[in-house]
Amino acid sequence: MLDEMERSVHDVLSALKQVLESGAVVAGGGAKEVALSIYLENFATTLGSREQLAIAEFAAALLVIPKTLAVNALKDSTDLVAKLRAYHSAAQKAPAGAPQKALMHYGVDLTKGDARDNLRAGAATAPSATPR
Repeated sequence: MLDEMERSVHDVLSALKQVLESGAVVAGGGAKEVALSIYLENFATTLGSREQLAIAEFAAALLVIPKTLAVNALKDSTDLVAKLRAYHSAAQKAPAGAPQKALMHYGVDLTKGDARDNLRAGAATAPSATPR
């Protein structure tokens, strides 16, 4: 148990070091995984070969991350992932400069069990970081 705790502390310190060195952060809570999943699903429909199936399966596998986050926090993973998929789909279809583009940073909020703009929510904890 102590070895696992030591590894966890090391992982946290390594992540913090990377943020401080790069000066940039990525929205968490499964935001990027859901966005990539939606993008890959749309891309897969443009293919007419076996590659379509592989890409679609990989896109579905990416959703395991936000689902697992929600389940581990005892939240409704089906509802949360459905909301995130709707938000990210709207963000990807919106024209540049549209307010819906801000939805691309939405991820799981594990304390409230809802979707939120994780980039904005994290700005209070890392004010010097630049969003990516």
